[in-house]
Amino acid sequence: MPIKAFYQVVVAAAALLGALPAMAASQGVGEAVWASRQLSFVYQGFTAHYSCDGLRDKIQEMLSKLGARDLKVRTYGCTRSVGVEPFPGVRVTMQVLVPASSQHAEKAGPVIPAHWQDVVLMPGNAGLNEQGNCELIEQFKETFLPLFTTRHISYQSNCIPHQLTLGTHLSAEVLMPDSAPARAR
Repeated sequence: MPIKAFYQVVVAAAALLGALPAMAASQGVGEAVWASRQLSFVYQGFTAHYSCDGLRDKIQEMLSKLGARDLKVRTYGCTRSVGVEPFPGVRVTMQVLVPASSQHAEKAGPVIPAHWQDVVLMPGNAGLNEQGNCELIEQFKETFLPLFTTRHISYQSNCIPHQLTLGTHLSAEVLMPDSAPARAR
């Protein structure tokens, strides 16, 4: 092999090795750390109404789907012991994954391997009973989804107050932990 061809191969190999981290990140492979989040939320809707326990359970279910850990969802602002509330609220504390290279990773724990996973919070073909949650899905998207590391968010809604309509959809790719054990940072 001529020397010029040899150097071209070496340069190409070096370029490929340099591009591997970016290729891995685009494939969904990366490192992440757990970061703490807390938030208070009051639901305000016209179509679906929730008891405090009902809102707590719905929020907890959606946050669990997004991969939250050490999740605590507590009700507050409740005026009734049973039945729907006019403005039920929850206080949430949890940990979510953030990229190890992010500014939120400075005070976090050990680095763990992570990947992107598609999570559907409301399928577009959900039944009429689920579609009544369209206002909650919209408020969840605006309030809770930004607390997570997401990409490729898909949202569509035909939500009209006081009417049950079909067509609400919310999904996103969310940074999730691999099943491998954590490594020391």
